[in-house]
Amino acid sequence: MIEKIIVLEDIDPVIFFGINNVNIQLLKALYPKLRIVARGNVIKVLGDELEMCAFEENIIKLEKYCAEYNSLKEEVIVDIVKGNDPQGEKTGNVIVFSVNGKPIIPRSENQQKLVDGFHKNDMVFAIGPAGSGKTYTAIALAVRALKNKEIKKIILSRPAVEAGEKLGFLPGDMKEKIDPYLQPLYDALQDMIPAAKLKEYLELNIIQIAPLAFMRGRTLNDAVVILDEAQNTTAQQIKMFLTRMGMNTKMIVTGDMTQIDLPPSQVSGLVQAMRILKGVKGISFIELGKKDIVRHKLVERVVDAYEKFDKEQKVERDKRKAEALEAKENKKQ
Repeated sequence: MIEKIIVLEDIDPVIFFGINNVNIQLLKALYPKLRIVARGNVIKVLGDELEMCAFEENIIKLEKYCAEYNSLKEEVIVDIVKGNDPQGEKTGNVIVFSVNGKPIIPRSENQQKLVDGFHKNDMVFAIGPAGSGKTYTAIALAVRALKNKEIKKIILSRPAVEAGEKLGFLPGDMKEKIDPYLQPLYDALQDMIPAAKLKEYLELNIIQIAPLAFMRGRTLNDAVVILDEAQNTTAQQIKMFLTRMGMNTKMIVTGDMTQIDLPPSQVSGLVQAMRILKGVKGISFIELGKKDIVRHKLVERVVDAYEKFDKEQKVERDKRKAEALEAKENKKQ
């Protein structure tokens, strides 16, 4: 009789063990010759050596399945123990699975172009309106790369710019001050990584969320680095960010040209960067539009209404400029 300790490293034990340890109870029934005790992220097994080898081999398969699908059902356990291939929901265009086990896939042609651009190039610019899925898809690609051990860390950044209102002094330490600006990134991560695992990744700096101002001086290796809301960067900031790129690193820059919150006198770094970098080998530019919006149907209508309003305002401004110029010419005469 031998004893074996198995440590679950890449998954959330709560998902693996099941509600009220139902999955562990099933494993005990399937391996009656073994004494199985699960605590924390550790499984302690005592019993027959031959049975132990088969158990350990299947636990590795179950852990791999759980890490990929973020779920582990009883029928999957039975299939793997019996030597059958479990029937997962995976199809060719799945990026990752959510914490509920649902597949996260590109939901439009341009979102698929973003996925393809990420595979073909080390730097991708994804530009589009609110709700077009650019940030969510980018984070899904980063999570998949981390799960597949293609990289060692994910770095997510945003410029800390207030959206049209002054928030004043924010209480707390530095993390608490910047967290409100970075909440959309947390929201996406919480959809894709179980809470316990996400907390661990954040504590170990495997996933780093930082304001753009803290990037200066760093060289980012073995990572997927995402700059969100890049339309609110200055020319100096985005240049500084793009030059942080190290070995085995991919960068995704996302932004919405219609939501620039910089002062009117300040040129958006994203606008300038796209003009300067157009045609540079190894950089992909993806433009998403109204058809890519995957939020509530009203979001597309709101975007449409504002686009129409902006065009009318531009026509009105051009008309006033022409009238002012004509008046000036008449005055000269």
